[in-house]
Amino acid sequence: MKKWLFILMVALLTLAGCSDKEDKQAVDKLKKVSVVLDWTPNTNHTGLYVAKKLDYFEEQGLDVDIIMPGEAGADQLVASGKADFGVSYQEGITQARVQNVPLVSIAAIIQHNTSGFASIASKGITSPKDFEGKTYGGWGSPSEQAVLQSLMQKEKADINKLDIVNAGDLDFFTMMEKDIDFAWIYYAWTGIEAELRGEKINMLYLTEYSDQLDYYTPVLATNEKMIQDNPDVVKAFVAAAAKGYEYAIENPSEAADILIEAAPDLDKALVHKSQEWLADKYQDDAKQWGEQKLSVWENYAKWMSSNQVLEGEFDAKKAFTNEFLPKKEAK
Repeated sequence: MKKWLFILMVALLTLAGCSDKEDKQAVDKLKKVSVVLDWTPNTNHTGLYVAKKLDYFEEQGLDVDIIMPGEAGADQLVASGKADFGVSYQEGITQARVQNVPLVSIAAIIQHNTSGFASIASKGITSPKDFEGKTYGGWGSPSEQAVLQSLMQKEKADINKLDIVNAGDLDFFTMMEKDIDFAWIYYAWTGIEAELRGEKINMLYLTEYSDQLDYYTPVLATNEKMIQDNPDVVKAFVAAAAKGYEYAIENPSEAADILIEAAPDLDKALVHKSQEWLADKYQDDAKQWGEQKLSVWENYAKWMSSNQVLEGEFDAKKAFTNEFLPKKEAK
């Protein structure tokens, strides 16, 4: 009896060893790539974490490392080839292209611009006219003053009566405690956090004032060399990411749990409520998640040019592509 037990144990250990070896070989066969975030993990990134957790990347033959941007920033890392993919913005890519930086947007993470200027309700800022005599806390983007001026002009307000300060990395709520009256936020995160805090805010969405400001923010990006040399890898990455975001659309609660597992320091209530708010906004009215329109790229570039934010020739057709989005069967 002992002899048979010994033989059985040896057989089981041998099978386990073979299984471990096969698993290692399978992992070794995966193509290692990296995607760098634009900021710390949040619900803009959920689809990437879902694709990693549920093995969507692995199904596409990829071993994906999700990394933080550091001081260099996502665009710089992707443009230089130090990261294969990154989370970027239409504004940044447009600026990069006119400077011959070969960034390319390969998918829109959110279909419409959900950002705008927010203030604590008690400050009484309900239109751009109310920006006069106030202090705006920004981060030094070339387009900030142009956007502010554009909105204020529509209300016949004078931007010279607005004090613009660089608030650096201060969050919205800290700014509101430091004599700053309003800031530019994404409602999906900061607006939802205000709701959870019981803090009533006034939100002036950019899209309420100009169709040209309904640009893609954020997007997934890569560089021209990656597209030229490794188109199959780009296609595989986008396919897995699309599946991840589609999962988040259909299963916001489960997707939120996956993000929290990956970034446990995040506030659970904020992640869940933000994920629920974003679920129907990832794809919105597009035919499929990630789709981008030439008109959106052209219109925003025209706005940038007319507001002296963009200098140089911009070819919108080279700035983005839908080529790598999964082909959807007609229903």
